[in-house]
Amino acid sequence: MSDWITWSLVAVVVIGSVVVYLSSTAGRLDRLHHRIETAFAALDAQLLRRSAAAQDLASSGFLDPASSFLLSAAAQDTMVADPVDTDVRAAAESELSRALNAVFDDPDVIDEVREDAHPDEALVDQLLEELALACRRTEFARRFHNDVVRSCVQLRKKRVCQWFRLAGHTPMPSTIDFDDTPPAALTQV
Repeated sequence: MSDWITWSLVAVVVIGSVVVYLSSTAGRLDRLHHRIETAFAALDAQLLRRSAAAQDLASSGFLDPASSFLLSAAAQDTMVADPVDTDVRAAAESELSRALNAVFDDPDVIDEVREDAHPDEALVDQLLEELALACRRTEFARRFHNDVVRSCVQLRKKRVCQWFRLAGHTPMPSTIDFDDTPPAALTQV
């Protein structure tokens, strides 16, 4: 009789340990999915901020007409891109990055813009600082989002997660990849 009780206790401890492990893994997955949603919202906010800063600078009148049109068109495209369709949004954001790099490819451009706006130099500096900060924050937000996605995908690929369907019916998250290289001239602002 005592052997039966001993084996029963061992079985209860093993089953309990498995249940605790599965529960903690499911909780970790849930937290990672929540972090992905939060990181995506932060990335979306930074992308909108970058677009708005580019649009503000383009419409300020401090840039030459061609640069203003290029930045304004690219910023407008990012603002109207469907946030749910990540491929379209990524293409628009990459186009804005290319436009920013085309306008601010040379550090001397910023000095020229400041000279042309001599009485309003403080306003130009403020607009350039906002754009530079938005570009840096966009880069960090995308990296953070992609790091969280990679962690979640790595956990979801484990056999125990697949066998016990610990992620439920949640779709597999994917990274967001686009060109977010800040212009060389704006990194020195």
